[in-house]
Order: sequence, then structure tokens, then C-alpha cells
Amino acid sequence: MSEKDSSVQNDVTGDEFLKEAFKIVMEEAVQNATDRSHKVCEWMEPEQLRRVLDLNLRSHGESQDVLLGYCRDIIRLSVKTGHPRFFNQLFSGLDRHALTGRIISETLNTSQYTYEVAPVFVLMEDEILRTLRSIIGWKTGDGIFCPGGSISNMYALNVARFQQFPHCKEKGLHALPRLTVFTSQESHYSIQKGAAFLGIGTDNVILVQINDRGEMMPEDLEYKIQTVKSEGSVPLMVSTTCGTTVLGAFDPLQGIADVCERHGVWLHVDAAWGGSALLSSTHRHLLNGIERADSVTWNPHKLLGVGLQCSAFLLQDTTGLLERCHAANATYLFQTDKFYDLKYDTGDKSIQCGRKVDCLKLWLMWKALGSEGLEKRVDGALENTRYLAEEMKRRTGFILVMEPQFVNLCFWYVPPSLRNQETSPNFWDRLGKVAPIIKERMMKKGSMMVGYQPNGNRVNFFRQIVVNPEVTKEDLDFFLDEIEKLAEDL
Repeated sequence: MSEKDSSVQNDVTGDEFLKEAFKIVMEEAVQNATDRSHKVCEWMEPEQLRRVLDLNLRSHGESQDVLLGYCRDIIRLSVKTGHPRFFNQLFSGLDRHALTGRIISETLNTSQYTYEVAPVFVLMEDEILRTLRSIIGWKTGDGIFCPGGSISNMYALNVARFQQFPHCKEKGLHALPRLTVFTSQESHYSIQKGAAFLGIGTDNVILVQINDRGEMMPEDLEYKIQTVKSEGSVPLMVSTTCGTTVLGAFDPLQGIADVCERHGVWLHVDAAWGGSALLSSTHRHLLNGIERADSVTWNPHKLLGVGLQCSAFLLQDTTGLLERCHAANATYLFQTDKFYDLKYDTGDKSIQCGRKVDCLKLWLMWKALGSEGLEKRVDGALENTRYLAEEMKRRTGFILVMEPQFVNLCFWYVPPSLRNQETSPNFWDRLGKVAPIIKERMMKKGSMMVGYQPNGNRVNFFRQIVVNPEVTKEDLDFFLDEIEKLAEDL
């Protein structure tokens, strides 16, 4: 066979493989993986999974039938995050329109840094960012899509530092005073990671006290800013949280914004989780004051179900701060004598070079549902949470950690053997062991998944998250019934 014939043969084989693989994806990763009659997960211990999966990489290629078998195994043995009974993360569900956008962007395989290579997506990203800013309440501003909320929060730290000390870009850390960052005890760990990554240091992340609902206390923030200033340190940024990871708390932005204005400190809002509540006329009050922020992180891949990853970093700034902070002006990519308007080459706003297209899946889903459909999605998640909370109050053994403010429903389950023993000296220690055992049982059974964790002085409790728009009241009743069944013999 000639080299040309071999190339044609490979192309034909590849096309045929792609067609067959898509059939498997549609049947097993879309239809079966969202079907209640199928398991959420097929649990195996790591060593067992290694024996079942053929992960070895060989010197020779393998046949199409073998490759398709690998595809089936990968899907079968992976967790089905689109399943209506997957409640484990702050994301779940499978939106078909968003999935189509993901398939198209992966197939086109372009990088979103210049207009010449990604003309449609540069304009699309600009339109989505403009719309998100307008929902926040800003008439102008800037922004970029980032690979996740953690990186978006790191952008906030870097831009805030550059805004106050622009010479740090050239001179480095030795030219700066001691900088301090303020965030709540319930904030996302990315603030600590960002401070370490950028050389600010985790010791310079000052944790502000929270109230009993997990919300930052503005009066303690005021006190701590005054304290570090008296010690000769420079307050750099206050990172608030709208929708904390565990309790779903929303920091009081108005009071915090007042403190930031008095001291001239950058105000960042990590609304990665709770930002989508802005789309609801019923629930956007949770973020009152967000329009006063300097920057915002918002992850549509969470509550809106767009699919990983889709994280927007938004700025109120109109001076080109984002690009000035990050630009390296690579002449092979950002030539200054191009034949079109250079403002559409947005890649130098990013710390990356190659940057995936994260906007298409959100744009296509938004086109399909409209803002009204997105609002219904948000309202539906909160209605399901309220339904589940009320059902728990009617059942023996379920104890709410607190009334849910958002979609996070935190609760303990007390099995029959521990009931009426609350005054026992080891009650809470024993109760803290219940959630891990129930979690193990549900995963080995494959019936559902829900997360648990300790929090402060609270022993392990479940954190139920209902964001999948396909979840029904029957699914929530099943969830409660299943908890009771899995724990009845503890």
C-alpha cells in the first residue's frame, strides 16, 4: 500500500471510529448516564479499577473495536455527574445545548487569543461579558473567561496589586511593602492559594470573623484593616463571598463596601457559586451591593449547569487595567500592524497564551433558554431546596444545621440507635461517624452521591446541593428514603 493509500485508509478509519464513538456517547454518556434506572457510579477500589481498565500505552496502535471498548469502559466506570441523583458537587446536570457548544468548540480546536484565529468567539465572549456586567449593574467595564473560579480569584489579587503598585510588574516583590488581603473564615481556599502563588504569602491573608450563618462581619473587617495599617502594612484587597462553598452564605456587601471605600481598598466579590442568583428577580437581593465591587468572579458552570469549565472574571475598570497588568506584547502573536482593529486581540489580558473557548456553550444555552429560562432554572433550584428542607422537618432523624439561605442544604442524619441520646457525652463524636459510613454505602451501591464535611466545631454533616434542572420532587423523596435505608442498621 502506498503512503497516499495508507493516509486515505487512516482517514476513513478515523471517520468511522468517530461515528461509532458518538453513538456510544449518545447512548451511554447522555441517555443512560441521566437515566434513573442506571447507577450514579460503578464503584471500584483503585487497584481493582487498574486491573479492569487497560491503561497501558503500547508501541503499536490498536483496532477500532478495542478502542470503542475502551470508550464504553471509560463511560461505564466514571461518575455520572449528569444523573438526577448526583448531588455531590456545586455542579451537576447535563444541558444538551451547552453540550453541543462544547462539542463544536472542541472540534474547531481554536485558541481564543486573537481575532484572526477566533473571530466568532472573540465577539461572542465580548457580548457575554458585557451582558454579565450589565446584570451586575455596571454600564461599562472589562473581563475575561478563566479556567475556573480559583484562577478568576487569583486574577483579582494580581490586578488589585497592579492597580495600587504598577511598578511591581517590572520591579518584583522586593519593591513592595507588606501587603494584606482580607477574607472570611468561610471563603474559598483559592484566596490562600492565590496569595501563596503571587508571593503575597498566606500569613498575610487576614481571616475576618463570621456570624452564626457564616457571613463576614463588617465591624471586624474595619477593626482588622485599622490594625494592619497601624502596624505599617498596606491593605490590598477584601475578598467577599456570595455563596460560600459549605453553608451557602452571602457576605453583606453594602456594609463591606462602606469599609472598603473608607480605606481605599479593592473590593472583590467571589460570586462563583452565588452569582447566578442575579438572574432571578426573586433572589438577586442576596447580592445587594455587588454593583459597588471592583471585580467579580462568576461561574455559570455551577448553578446554571453550563458544563465545566465556564468562569468569568469581571471588572468595572475601563482603563485597560487587565491588559496592562498581564500584557507581554509578544510580537509573533500581537503584531501592531495588523489590518484589523487591534482591540479585538484580547489574548494579552490573560496570563495564558493558548486559551480554550469557554463562551460558546453558555451562549448557545442562553440562546435556547433565554434569560427567562435561566431565571426559572435558578428559581427551581431554590424551590427544590426549600421543599427538601420542609420534608426533613417532617421526618424523624433529620436535623438541619441551619435554615438554608441558598441551595446549600446542610443536615445531620441521626440513625435510630443514636436518637434521644443528645445529652450523652459522646453523642456528637458518634454522630460525626455516621455521614462517612452512609456515603460509603451509597457509593458502593451506586444509588446516589452527596457530600459531607465538618465545619468549625460542627462534626460531619451532609451538604445537599440540588442544581440539576431535571431533579424532581420524587428524586428528593428518594434521597430521603435512601438515607434512612442506608443507615437503618447503624
